[in-house]
Amino acid sequence: MPITIVIAICMVAGCLPFLAWSLTPGDAQFRRDIRRNLSQGIDGYSVVETAPAPSLSHVGQRFVLPANRTKLDKLLALAGRPAAWPLPRLLLAKPVLALLAAALGLLFLNAAPGSGVLVLVVLVVVVAYFIPDLLLYSRGIERQTAIGLELPDTLDQMLIAVEAGLGFEAAMSRAGQNGKGPLAEELVRTLQDMRVGMSRREAYQSLAERTAVPDLRAFIRAVVQADTYGISISAVLRTQAKEMRTKRRQRAEEKAMQIPVKVLFPLMLLILPVLFIAVLGPTIITIIPMLSGQP
Repeated sequence: MPITIVIAICMVAGCLPFLAWSLTPGDAQFRRDIRRNLSQGIDGYSVVETAPAPSLSHVGQRFVLPANRTKLDKLLALAGRPAAWPLPRLLLAKPVLALLAAALGLLFLNAAPGSGVLVLVVLVVVVAYFIPDLLLYSRGIERQTAIGLELPDTLDQMLIAVEAGLGFEAAMSRAGQNGKGPLAEELVRTLQDMRVGMSRREAYQSLAERTAVPDLRAFIRAVVQADTYGISISAVLRTQAKEMRTKRRQRAEEKAMQIPVKVLFPLMLLILPVLFIAVLGPTIITIIPMLSGQP
């Protein structure tokens, strides 16, 4: 058996356990830390401490550049920091996926050697290395789109609550508890930041940093200015809610105007040729014998 096949098989066999560990959600240590923190000061309650398992998260950090780690952490924040995708696991998954792709590429290169195949293998390895970044980017885009769609309705709910006599934080809490989706989660987290001692301005700015929605950031700037200069929050909410509804309608109209342009290329490349074949095909079949002089 060629040595390249042996090396590729060993690399695949070695990468599979690390890949399974990095992709399998596990928060046992996280739950133990929570139980230990909650049990402090309670008599008669003890948590059985076990020796921590050897962590492999530092292995992935050696193969990821600091700039890429910072970018990955930012993408993770935009994606809502899913519990199944902690940063150490993502850092480990990047080199593991690259090694797995390299092992499979060696097998393919051994079967069909060539410069073109080598370039293809290198490209696949690079793409496999950045698969976690691509997944987080896609997840973040979906989450920010959902926040932008939920914002006008949430502002209307907060406006109704404020006009009914509630304060701004109480209206935010009601909208966060009654709502569903990423925006409600972000509102609840903002209120939790205030409860643990963070000022309003810092909590609002932290909310703006965790999201990349321009409309939400504009609303946060308006709320911060209203809090600074003593402007009525109900007036700010009314203006922002009306503006958000207008922007949502304009975005819907813009997407509706883009539909004819997007349909044009599939229509010309896929539908019209088939239609011409179905309509003109029998006529051409009938004319060809006449042109050739056959009866």
